[in-house]
Amino acid sequence: MKRLYALTTLLCAFAITSMAQTNTPASDSTKKSSNNDTIRIGNILIIKKGKIGKTDSAGVIITTKKKNSKVSTNYGIVDFGFSNFNDNTSYGNTGGYTVNKPGSPAFSEADLKLKGGKSININIWFFMQKVALVKQNINLKYGLGLELNNYRFRSPISFKENGTIPYSGGLQTNAPFVFRDSISFSKNKLALDYLTVPVMLNFATNKKPGKKQFSTSFGISAGYLYSQRNKQISDERGKEKNKGDYDVERFKISYIGEIGLGGVRLYGAYTPKSIFERGLDVKTFNVGIRLSNW
Repeated sequence: MKRLYALTTLLCAFAITSMAQTNTPASDSTKKSSNNDTIRIGNILIIKKGKIGKTDSAGVIITTKKKNSKVSTNYGIVDFGFSNFNDNTSYGNTGGYTVNKPGSPAFSEADLKLKGGKSININIWFFMQKVALVKQNINLKYGLGLELNNYRFRSPISFKENGTIPYSGGLQTNAPFVFRDSISFSKNKLALDYLTVPVMLNFATNKKPGKKQFSTSFGISAGYLYSQRNKQISDERGKEKNKGDYDVERFKISYIGEIGLGGVRLYGAYTPKSIFERGLDVKTFNVGIRLSNW
């Protein structure tokens, strides 16, 4: 009997010890944190929600995915389009900027007619940024890039940087002018290159699965003319590239806009003021396709 009692006592002590070890907070125990957003499995903390930089009572750093930034950047945007202009020049009063040889017909609008399909506009935007103003539907859009315009002429006109031209008070020396040349050209263009900053207000619909996003933007751009040249090719003179100052305005302000559906985007630009300081009243415009992610 005494042996049976001793054996029973030993078994009870063993059971109590085992239960105590099972209920202690061991490394493989699991419990739910007082915070409903976390669950602890031993030393492992599972985070449902949290803020970056916070720590729990055990010193575990809580990390979550960052929210989408209000600022997004797009690099290497390219435009392919056409350059053209509206010619509102009063050719009877150009102040000597247009010069004719004695006995030749008067300079007219026909002399500045362009080859529309060969007058090309290429823009290279180093970057564009979009800042969300109202959710992702209304944004401020701006950037920096190069605006390259090539105006191909039908007539054999030439631009010169320095000359002696007549005006109402007599003769003006070292003045830029344009004249009807004596030979024909297989290629005759005026190239104007600008460093340009566009600023637009952008409107976009919400992105929905399986549907293309529609967006439109409009605003202004400010361009600085850093290069102007008259490039010509002829049998008599060969290939010529005449760089100079042809009295083109250094700064240009344009109204700009774009419209897009999915990955297809169209752009346009219009200059409300003549690009020439005097003589010619020429207001330029560009239209084309924009290769951009947004």
